[in-house]
Amino acid sequence: METKVKQVKEVMHKGAEWRSPDTPLSEIAKLMSEQDVGAIPIGENDKMIGMVTDRDMVCRGFSNGKDLSTLKARDVMSKGIFYCSEDEDIEEAVQMMQKNKIRRLPVIDGKKRLVGMLSIGDLSHAAPSKLTSDLVAAVADHHA
Repeated sequence: METKVKQVKEVMHKGAEWRSPDTPLSEIAKLMSEQDVGAIPIGENDKMIGMVTDRDMVCRGFSNGKDLSTLKARDVMSKGIFYCSEDEDIEEAVQMMQKNKIRRLPVIDGKKRLVGMLSIGDLSHAAPSKLTSDLVAAVADHHA
């Protein structure tokens, strides 16, 4: 019996929202805590322009001795953004994540609106274990 390949929209974390690059870092941190997520997409002029991850906040903010109370999302965000379509097969999204060594991928709909996030955690519950383990190995490769 052949199993149907799942689409991103079936496994993604729904309801993601972006924030302005001028959003205070304290607000980004609070949002991450409230939503139990590790990344917030950043958008400007109706376009995603980057992502703030919990790691960005520590490595580009806290560890550099900056005054955290004055930092904005743009001060620590990873610039440029990779994303996938909600209608893509999860294998395609995983390939993009592997190639670019990213753990989280914003998901857009047909109108190019942010509708969710796809994470390794989401995939671990829905994708074949071989696909997930290959992704984890690729993402962690730079730590080897």
